[in-house]
Amino acid sequence: MEGGNSPSLQLQQLPLATAAVSVQPHTDSFSYKENLIGALLAIFGHLVSSIALNLQKYSHIRLAGSKDPRAYFRTKTWWSGLLLLVLGELGVFSSYAFAPLSLIVPLSAVSVVASAIIGIIFIKEKWKPKEFLRRYVLSFVGCGLAVVGTYLLVTFGPNSHEKMTAENITRHLVSWPFLLYVLVEIIVFCLLLYFYKERNANYIVIILLLVALLGSMTVVTVKAVAGMMLVSIQGTLQLDSPIFYIMLVCMVATAVYQATFLAQASQLYDSAQISSIGYILSTTAAISAGATFYLDFMGEDVLHICMFALGCLVAFLGVFLITRNRKKPVPFEPYISMDAMPGMQNMHDKGIAVQPELKASFSYGALENNDSMPEIYTPATLPIVQEQHGPKGVSAPPYRVLEHTKKE
Repeated sequence: MEGGNSPSLQLQQLPLATAAVSVQPHTDSFSYKENLIGALLAIFGHLVSSIALNLQKYSHIRLAGSKDPRAYFRTKTWWSGLLLLVLGELGVFSSYAFAPLSLIVPLSAVSVVASAIIGIIFIKEKWKPKEFLRRYVLSFVGCGLAVVGTYLLVTFGPNSHEKMTAENITRHLVSWPFLLYVLVEIIVFCLLLYFYKERNANYIVIILLLVALLGSMTVVTVKAVAGMMLVSIQGTLQLDSPIFYIMLVCMVATAVYQATFLAQASQLYDSAQISSIGYILSTTAAISAGATFYLDFMGEDVLHICMFALGCLVAFLGVFLITRNRKKPVPFEPYISMDAMPGMQNMHDKGIAVQPELKASFSYGALENNDSMPEIYTPATLPIVQEQHGPKGVSAPPYRVLEHTKKE
């Protein structure tokens, strides 16, 4: 019986095996198409956003000398930039619904590359021939590295795809890897916030780490909201689930606080430093969040993970080279700073008083007669002498100027 049944069992199992083999290539092809759609949407969105920001910058530059501080509101250039900015952000938002989170986040390097190229061509930033080799060659090398890193990211990106239904998101939300990740992130965030607020540790790394931790939660919620909206459009309504509105509120709240910390960082540090360091920290935190929440790298082989990590490192290096040689704005100072002359006290030197104490001789202004200072910076003193009357009632001058020698 066993020998007679084995051929029939083999015949029954053969179609199932054939069907399983035929489905796998179709799934891989479908995953690749979704990755490609998401990557193209992200690249398009970042590129359009860069053009929009440079259009608005161009409008501000043209109206820099205008007496009306809001004259750019009446220009078509500024409003065109605003519309393009909204279009670009919609493209980036839509990309999260198709491709994995760990693939979309590093593609923000496209905006840095586009801003560097457009800033030279469109804004027509001036440069001298002798400065070209020092500044712009490294920038173009950085652009090339960023493009290579982007290609590696798209080619070896994770292929994990699942429908963003309310059930799947809830299951990921209560999984122990993500709960452990959230616990560690809350502890680190509270420690950084304590040092920033209470200890006045206004270091750029601390501020941008706060931004990165908030940003990791922002992208997680953005993918959930965008994915549930896509599933609803496809026919399965997900907008009536409470988890959708929980994710929506978390997305808005983390984005607002993230913008607040970014505004504080922009007041203290240069925009080039914020762009490079912020991109590296935010991308690393977002990839970690995507790997723990959505399990982006589940089932990926070691080669794809290593090549994806290599693409991230190459993109990081490219962004660093682009922003490293960006020309820093020089603030206008309509006065002469007291620290421009050596040996002079500065009113900003840790609370040192500018006005000297009263001593045996009067000094001119806020300069102090210090014997340790060089002779050229020693102020002239006016010794007080007693008034002497002449024989005929002619009074002598109340003071006389003495010539100082090096011995005196």
